[in-house]
Amino acid sequence: MSRLETLGIDAGYAETLILHEIDLAIPDGQVTILIGPNGSGKSTLLKATARILSPVRGHVLLDGRDIHRLDTRAVAAKLGLLPQGPVAPEGLTVRELVGQGRFPHQTLFRQWSHADEDAVAEAMAVAGVSDFADRAVDTLSGGQRQRCWVAMALAQETELVLLDEPTTFLDLKVQVDLMDLLTGLAHERGRTLVIVLHELSLAAAYADYLVMMKQGRIVATGCPERIFTAGRLHEVFGLRASILRDPASGRPVCVPLSARQKRAESEAAQ
Repeated sequence: MSRLETLGIDAGYAETLILHEIDLAIPDGQVTILIGPNGSGKSTLLKATARILSPVRGHVLLDGRDIHRLDTRAVAAKLGLLPQGPVAPEGLTVRELVGQGRFPHQTLFRQWSHADEDAVAEAMAVAGVSDFADRAVDTLSGGQRQRCWVAMALAQETELVLLDEPTTFLDLKVQVDLMDLLTGLAHERGRTLVIVLHELSLAAAYADYLVMMKQGRIVATGCPERIFTAGRLHEVFGLRASILRDPASGRPVCVPLSARQKRAESEAAQ
């Protein structure tokens, strides 16, 4: 049984329904990546799965129990969320930000301890931010800040981590470094990750399990090698592209067709 799954959920905002009958079981210990056009419901699904947004119908189950019936602290001890574009208060140091990940472990009778210090130190080391632990987060580069937020999620010590577009506005090299870090959490440390991405080839390169969405519905799920096809990309994104195979990894790579190539195809078909 998947630790995190949705059963027929409909969800949206005010009177606008965004998600329709979403059934999804997140594979444990793997990297699940959600892709789809803008407005397809990726972030809405992540929010509903993370208990930020209540579904109109259906259920989100965490360890077999309805997540919306669980105590907030109990959920935070099992599931971490990194929202899109998080902003740290001005002057907050990296160590202080990462330390906020220890909130679920604090109670009236259990305050800050050596275990918390150790968890923060390890999280910063894994995320590669120990060298600037005492610097203000707002003085760092975009890639460094993202690693700090990932470190905070790691300090939370949850086995499930949800991330909404963590690579947005980052240079390609920084995106790759961050995705290497995140996938390492799953493959080397047994974490379960759910990531919303816009970059198609990046998603195909790193996903163990790919979820394609369009107009609030799931169109296809499975390994990238099976569902990341030219026909599917045209169906979901309206994108004309060739799908090549990386000779080193065997992973699919998306190469969009230029206007000249499209014209040549059209002329050849006539």
